[in-house]
Amino acid sequence: MSEQGKVVCVSGASGYIASWLVKLLLQHGYTVKATVRNPNDLTKTGHLLALDGAKERLHLFKADLVEEGSFDSVIEGCDGVFHTASPVAVEVSDPQAELIDPALRGTINILRSCAKVPSVKRVVVTSSMATVVFNGKSLTPDVLVDESWFSNPLLLEQSKLWYMLSKTLAEEAAWKFAKENGIHMVTLNPGWVIGPLLHPTPSLSVQEVLKLIKGAQTFPNTPYTWVDVRDVANAHIQAYELLEASGRFCLVETVSDGSETLKILHKFYPALHLSEKPADDKPYVPAFQVSQEKAKGLGIHFTPLEVSLKDTIESLKENNLISL
Repeated sequence: MSEQGKVVCVSGASGYIASWLVKLLLQHGYTVKATVRNPNDLTKTGHLLALDGAKERLHLFKADLVEEGSFDSVIEGCDGVFHTASPVAVEVSDPQAELIDPALRGTINILRSCAKVPSVKRVVVTSSMATVVFNGKSLTPDVLVDESWFSNPLLLEQSKLWYMLSKTLAEEAAWKFAKENGIHMVTLNPGWVIGPLLHPTPSLSVQEVLKLIKGAQTFPNTPYTWVDVRDVANAHIQAYELLEASGRFCLVETVSDGSETLKILHKFYPALHLSEKPADDKPYVPAFQVSQEKAKGLGIHFTPLEVSLKDTIESLKENNLISL
């Protein structure tokens, strides 16, 4: 497919994962039609325009997730589409308007545009482990989570986990639409994505690392599903290029609780004053496991957590977001 699929669309191209995806696509020789909220806002697009190959093969377009037809002209002529755009937030005042509508309607609008374009051979959607693990099952060390797991929307709504709900509803709707309209779709379900920044604003996952190292009084005693952003971006391309790729792919290198993550950070940065106190007195939640079997079928060799954390810290230093 890589020989034919040289023109692709990336939605939400200025985001953390998407920026790395655009970088790798350009390295692979693709022409990239990238959608952003405002192509003229260099604070959001400057890092994309500076990428190798961008001058020749990167084209920025304005598109609105909730506006039907907004992506029609961008996707026209594309061989493949990578849909990464989705709002990410933990605290919102209006979950429906701020998270659920853009995620759900945005995904369907993208797929509706894809269904109109005969040249589109495959659509790769960036989902999340949030659509996998929240189903009420016990997550103990002997449990192996895999692609057959689906989060329960009712449980998420009752728990007011709005971001997780938005991603779950969007992925559910995407699979239904893709099957009804004959779209060859693949979803990637990464956990907490960390690694070097290409843009100056840290993502929600990288902010979590910042919290751990910037004098937090406590650390979360629940597990993190860590994965490197470079592996996630590479997995997108592999999921597009490999003809046999289908269904969902969980992307998690390590499931690690807060104390284990802090031990790794302290190993590399002993001068850091890291918290030794868990966030609450609830029983310690041991780490579960996430299957890597299907992801490794994409040829993904996961970057060790130690490397990802170290590269995250070094990138934060280079961007003057921390000083050590």
